[in-house]
Amino acid sequence: SASKPPSRTPGKSGSKIQSTPTKAGGDRYIPNRSTMQMEMANFLLTKENDPAEDSPTKKEQQKAWAVNLNGFDVEEAKILRLSGKPQNAPEGYQNNLKVLYSQKTTPGSSRKNSRYIPSMPDRILDAPEIRNDYYLNLIDWSSQNFLAVALDNSVYLWNYSSGEIIQLLQMEHPDDYVSSVSWIKEGNYLAVGTSNAEVQLWDIQQQKRLRNMISHSSRVGSLSWNSYILSSGARTGHIHHHDVRVAEHHVATLAGHTQEVCGLRWSLDGRYLASGGNDNLVNIWPCTQGDSGDFAPVQTFTQHQGAVKAVAWCPWQSNVLATGGGTSDRHIRIWNVCSGTCLSAVDAHSQVCSILWSTNYKEFISGHGFAQNQLVVWKYPTMAKVTELRGHTARVLNLTMSPDGSTVASAAADETLRLWRCFEMDPIKKKEKEKASSAKSSIIHQGIR
Repeated sequence: SASKPPSRTPGKSGSKIQSTPTKAGGDRYIPNRSTMQMEMANFLLTKENDPAEDSPTKKEQQKAWAVNLNGFDVEEAKILRLSGKPQNAPEGYQNNLKVLYSQKTTPGSSRKNSRYIPSMPDRILDAPEIRNDYYLNLIDWSSQNFLAVALDNSVYLWNYSSGEIIQLLQMEHPDDYVSSVSWIKEGNYLAVGTSNAEVQLWDIQQQKRLRNMISHSSRVGSLSWNSYILSSGARTGHIHHHDVRVAEHHVATLAGHTQEVCGLRWSLDGRYLASGGNDNLVNIWPCTQGDSGDFAPVQTFTQHQGAVKAVAWCPWQSNVLATGGGTSDRHIRIWNVCSGTCLSAVDAHSQVCSILWSTNYKEFISGHGFAQNQLVVWKYPTMAKVTELRGHTARVLNLTMSPDGSTVASAAADETLRLWRCFEMDPIKKKEKEKASSAKSSIIHQGIR
């Protein structure tokens, strides 16, 4: 092959004669280190010694333009100078561009930070013969993604992942009905309260009843788990603690209500039990007995003017509790259970049936009856409305949340269950959360009778 002629050394010019380069620079993104660049540099350096090309008239014209546009001569008021102090702008000068940078953005031009919340339910399920009773707690969603629904005298399980429906139980006597359901934290056992004062315990894997705990004298409308202790609230106003591991299950009685206990919830850290009743009271119970050997409430809140069924503990502030009142009250109140103070109160203008805190956002959702029959998402702690979710044609009876915290299920007296994807997580955060969570075996798996 023909040999290539040797290339010239960069920076070395064959001619000593200075000439104006034909092209000022190469590609503007990729530096060109050819001889043309060196020639240009040499030309520009030597050009500084040449006499100025600008004529006096041209300079005056530029100065006039500067004064008209800026209000002063730019050359006389440069801020960045190589030596000396920066000169101040002439007295009384105002920058015409100031308004562009100091003006606040208008609502139309500002970017909205709020996420998209679908106004329509993701799914609608039939719930025939669901009891239209404000005081009952008829749905609960397990950590294993099973939705338990009590329809009159039966309990059905709906597998959210597969869509499979299982009839778990049916009451023996046709006049009896299921009045409450509650999953243990691990999701493998379901507690069932009945109208004939029973508290049943069911194994989901085996689909059989493990225990039938009898201690109440009236229907059991509310249930809540704290580890192996199952608490049940009855129409008499009494709350019973059941240790499901032992034969003598009834270990304590809490007598702080004079009417039916319709709201019952253990705090996430297991320190307090919150109970709401038809006597308009909210009681906060400690997990341990007092000096006298009896249980006494550490706080009693009397501000509600109606039955308190909605009780919910804040997941990121263990001492903060949200409660909601019935038709004659219609208020949502936030409490600090340690100090006993009401942190905030808002008029919901509707009967409050249920409250759930979001685990994905600093928000909570409330379900309502008369007269709007809607769901409302609220910001916390501002208590500002985020959105309203409408669709139910009769009062919302209960709310429950999916294990990932993205979906809320609402059961209503219109005999439908509606699933709302109102707390959908950002995909990146969702992956991080899934990695952090790990399945745990039930703590009572071996010792249950």
